[in-house]
Amino acid sequence: MQALEDTSLDSDQLRKGRRTANSGQVGTITISPGRIAATVYAPDDTYEAVVQVDRLSDDEWRRFLDQVAARAGHIAALLDGEMPHELVEAAADAGVPLLPGIGDLDPSCTCDGWELPCQHAAGLCYQVGWLLDEDPFVLLLMRGQSREDLLDELQNRSTTSSAAAVEAPVEEGDPALEVFARQPGELPELPSLPAKIALEELVVSETQPLPELEPATLPLLVLDAARRARAELKALLTGDADPWELDEWQDAVRLAADYPSLADRLGTAFNRPADLALGVQAWSYGGAPGLDVLEHQWTPEPGDLARARTELLAAADDELEISIDQNRLTTSGEVVCQVRLDRLGRWHPYRLVDEAWVPAGPADRDPTAALAVPDVW
Repeated sequence: MQALEDTSLDSDQLRKGRRTANSGQVGTITISPGRIAATVYAPDDTYEAVVQVDRLSDDEWRRFLDQVAARAGHIAALLDGEMPHELVEAAADAGVPLLPGIGDLDPSCTCDGWELPCQHAAGLCYQVGWLLDEDPFVLLLMRGQSREDLLDELQNRSTTSSAAAVEAPVEEGDPALEVFARQPGELPELPSLPAKIALEELVVSETQPLPELEPATLPLLVLDAARRARAELKALLTGDADPWELDEWQDAVRLAADYPSLADRLGTAFNRPADLALGVQAWSYGGAPGLDVLEHQWTPEPGDLARARTELLAAADDELEISIDQNRLTTSGEVVCQVRLDRLGRWHPYRLVDEAWVPAGPADRDPTAALAVPDVW
């Protein structure tokens, strides 16, 4: 999206393109090495939008694979369908621009518009931007490598590296830098991430719950412990950040969201049933960051807020007045709504109900997309 907006000379076409994407006018997207395309359905006609994307050279792919192979967590993350931010940054440091920049996108369309991009090609780009958040391999395919080819190459490199690794003996007097730089012997493979377990697959035997616990509660707590252990293991294998640290109240909200049968007891235990219900709603839309923006305010970078405010004003059909209060942007006038920025860079939509702000939909990195959810309006 940044590459598109930096290249465009017509912000009006971008605003129309974002609206085209939000309204579902972009049809099935076809992605192949160096090319994305889709049919865009406009009220008056249908158009074929295409965006050519610069492909990485063989040398750039080699350097990217060197970055991946340098850390086992990166390999595990790719195998799990994730693209670690630090891998993208490491690739950029090695001169491999995974994310498109100015001049890397070449849009075209069968409409009569002369703008580059026109609103149809812009709508296609916005849709692909959202798609990248769901599947990072789409980005690699756009740059020239399919998922299968990339993983095959990583597997070949791993096999070759293991076969060539020789543990050299350490002699007294060897410089420490040389010793630590030597190839190690063959290391044990990382454990695979186990599949998520379901309640019906759980075995709890020879363990009796405490008298104050209902019999059905113990299996849920065991299941929750297993799932949290899996999340910790995933963070270790992929190099991702550790799961969000929660206080007792936040953990009660998480439990109520994951296991609704516990909600009444948790609400009674904290004597906050209404707050718990609101917290569960925020958690269901945005997880721990969603609960955090429900309960706390914080001060982001001023540029992030100004940029979001400009995007909301550009996307609005009518004149809007938008006020800024720390991480919250609030519209006034005929329609009153709000978006809140979390600490991961996502915007959470809120609507006003009986003079109280309540979560209205899932978070999105695009503030205009966050406000486009039906519950807000």
